[in-house]
Amino acid sequence: MKQFFISLSLFLIIISSSAQNNYPFHFTLEPTIINGFTGLQSYAWAQEGDLLLLIGGRKDGLHRRQPFAAFNKQFNNTDLIVIDLKNEKVWSKSVVDLAASIAEQLQSTNMQFYQQDNQLVLIGGYGYSETAKNHITYPALISIQVKELINAITNNDSISPFIQQLADEKMAVTGGRLNQINNTYFLVGGQRFTGRYNPMGPEHGPGFTQEYTNQIKQFQLKKNGNSLLIENFKAITDSLLLHRRDYNLVPQIDNNGKQMLTIFSGVFQYEKDIPFTTLVDITGDSYKEVPKFNQQFSHYHTATLPLFSKKKQTMYSIFFGGIAQYYKNEKEETVKDDNVPFVKSISVIERNKTTVKEYLLPDPMPGYFGAASEFIPAKSFITENGILQLDALPKTKTLIGFIVGGIDSRAPNVFWSNEGDPSRSSPVIWKVYINK
Repeated sequence: MKQFFISLSLFLIIISSSAQNNYPFHFTLEPTIINGFTGLQSYAWAQEGDLLLLIGGRKDGLHRRQPFAAFNKQFNNTDLIVIDLKNEKVWSKSVVDLAASIAEQLQSTNMQFYQQDNQLVLIGGYGYSETAKNHITYPALISIQVKELINAITNNDSISPFIQQLADEKMAVTGGRLNQINNTYFLVGGQRFTGRYNPMGPEHGPGFTQEYTNQIKQFQLKKNGNSLLIENFKAITDSLLLHRRDYNLVPQIDNNGKQMLTIFSGVFQYEKDIPFTTLVDITGDSYKEVPKFNQQFSHYHTATLPLFSKKKQTMYSIFFGGIAQYYKNEKEETVKDDNVPFVKSISVIERNKTTVKEYLLPDPMPGYFGAASEFIPAKSFITENGILQLDALPKTKTLIGFIVGGIDSRAPNVFWSNEGDPSRSSPVIWKVYINK
């Protein structure tokens, strides 16, 4: 591979906005490479203490535009990977010896996932199925016992006893997001995609079918003996506000101090291949678009960090790098690019009872990192709803989490590049420190 990516040995970046905004903290990002982790993007994850479990995703970079090269099965992640973030060790275990239906789904990309206590739920995902002899969106849900599976991987024992699968056509979704409110799962947005990707549309080349769910699917998941059971399923459909995929669904605290979920941006609009820029709040059975606000600087899935200050009654959502329609150039001018490039921006959306505003931190990511990565929290500082409680942090430099993997791009716009390696899955793990 060409060595066009950023050398990490010199990087220690400080990200602060206190000089430009009334912003009560700054970040320090420190990169590390752990031997045995070669890079991954668009994966699912769970954690047990300092041990991180990675499932599915891709080992290459941004998907290629040529149908024969897009989502090539040779770049499937066929391993379950465990990373000891504290001691910097890696273990892996292949899924190929599992039952075919389970092994294929566990290799897919852009699954929806959510961990509650020791249970990780995986839904759907897209990839090549040897059984179907086609690229499909998997119509199934998988439940994993996290601690037991991690122990099996690190001890090289059998992994099959800790994985259960439930076939269900309603779970055939990829590119959406999964979360919970009051012990109810919310499967939001996404699509069902069948066939080879082709940027020229479904009537060209091998052809494909694509159907956005346009839905919020709600349900509970129960165990019935050795089986899984979906209960109390219902779906809310909105072909405009919920017509989104590859976005960020971030837990929030509303103006009444209650948990809600917010859809940040996502793609694609009906009339043109550009992102939605509005936000949609989800509270139980209701949802609504946030009025008079448009997100500019982050439009695809990227590493996100929700922070809440109870003293200020203010919610901060941080977006690290990624892909966006807008960015700022060296002259601090806002530039619009309808090709929707990779960006280095680290943006903040700040919300309280009276205002919603967006701004950039002065120092960007050191390269085109962030897209299709995940922010992995340091557990001791995260509440049950996944939101960092800012007021409870010490006024010293504190490790709050890690940005793991994602796409590392050589340039802002590489989709139409004819070069062999315009992007890759990033092997970098960024340690994220906060300092009040």
